[in-house]
Amino acid sequence: MKLTDISNDINEWFDGSGPLADIVISSRIRLARNLAGYKFLSRCSDKEKSEILDKLRDIMMSLDLGDKVFYVSVDDAPTLNKHFLVERHLISRHHAFGKGPRGVVIAEREFFTAMINEEDHLRIQVLKAGCQISQCAQQINRIDDMIEKKVDFAFSPRYGYLTACPTNVGTGIRVSVMLHLPALKITGQIEKFFNAARDMNLAVRGLFGEGTEAASDLYQLSNQATLGVSEADIVSRFEKTIIPEIIEYENAARSQLLSKQSDVLDDKISRAMALLQNARLISSQEALFLLSHLRLGINMHQRMGASTPAIEKLRALCGTSDDPNKTSPLSIATINRLFMLTLPAHLQLNYGKPLDPTHRDALRAQIIRSALNQDDPRKS
Repeated sequence: MKLTDISNDINEWFDGSGPLADIVISSRIRLARNLAGYKFLSRCSDKEKSEILDKLRDIMMSLDLGDKVFYVSVDDAPTLNKHFLVERHLISRHHAFGKGPRGVVIAEREFFTAMINEEDHLRIQVLKAGCQISQCAQQINRIDDMIEKKVDFAFSPRYGYLTACPTNVGTGIRVSVMLHLPALKITGQIEKFFNAARDMNLAVRGLFGEGTEAASDLYQLSNQATLGVSEADIVSRFEKTIIPEIIEYENAARSQLLSKQSDVLDDKISRAMALLQNARLISSQEALFLLSHLRLGINMHQRMGASTPAIEKLRALCGTSDDPNKTSPLSIATINRLFMLTLPAHLQLNYGKPLDPTHRDALRAQIIRSALNQDDPRKS
C-alpha cells in the first residue's frame, strides 16, 4: 500500500462523526513502551536501533487488528512523505525528522499506528472520531495485551513502565483530545480554556502536537502526569470532568455570540464565505482560519438551531443529500476534508510533485472554490 492510496481523502477519525463532534473532533490514546534488555534510544547505536526496529516491525505487522496494516520506513522516506505523515497525525514531527533507523506501522483505516524508534522504542496510538476516550482505551489495551504476549517491556514494580522521558513513566499513557474552540477565541475568552487546562495539570498544544501553534482554532489537550495514577482514572477524569467543562465553556461562548454579538458572528461567517468562494491565492494558515468559521456556523445551526443572515446563506450552500442541484452538499465532513486535504504536503502528494508556495496557494484556492461553489474544479 502506498501513501497516495490514503492521501486523497480524510481518515475516519477526522470525518466529523462521533459523540460531541461539534467541539471534540477526535480522541486519541497513546502508550509509550521500551523493550526489556535494550538501552533507551539516546544510548543506542544504529545497529541496536536496527535490531529494535526489525523486532518490533515484525510483531506489529503480525497483530490481528481486524484491518490490513502497512509499513513505512521513515528514515529513508522522501521529505514530502514525512511532512504528509505528520499532517495526517500518523507520526510525530520528532519521529519524522529524527535520526537513525525508524519506521511506522499503519492500519489501513488509520485508527492505529505504531511508531518504532521515536523517543521510545515503541509508541502505539488509537484514534476515534468525537469523544470516544473509553473506546480508545479498550481498543489500545487489547492491542497492548497482544504485544506483551510476544515481547517483554521494560517495567519496574515500583515505577511501572520505564520510558525515555520521565513524564511518561508509570502507565506510559497519553490521553489527548482535539478540540474546535472558535467561539472562545472570537469572544476573547480563550484564556479561560488555557487557565482551566493549567489548573487541571493538562498540556495544550497546536494542531500538530508539541511545539506547534493552534491553527483554525484547533487545540490538542492532553494529560501530563502518568506516574501514580491509573489509566482508568485518567480516562475517567477526561470523560467526566475535563471534557464536560471545556464543552460548557465553548457552548456558553457560542450562546453569547448568538444572543449578544450576532453581528460579529455574521461578519466572521460572511467574510469567510466571500473569501473562500472567490480567492485565487490562499495560504494554509488563512484557509484553516476561514474554514473554522464556516464549521462554527454549520454547527451552530445544527446543534443550536441558530439562524442569522449569514448562517442562512451558509445553509443554502449546505443543501441536502437528495438535492438535485447539489453534487456534494457542504457539511462538517466537507469542511474537515478541506482542513486536511489543503495542507501543504497533502496538496503536493495528490498533485504528484513538489510545488512552490505560490502554486500551492493557487491550487488550495481552486480546491476550496470548487467545494464551496459546487463547480467542476476545472472551471473554477
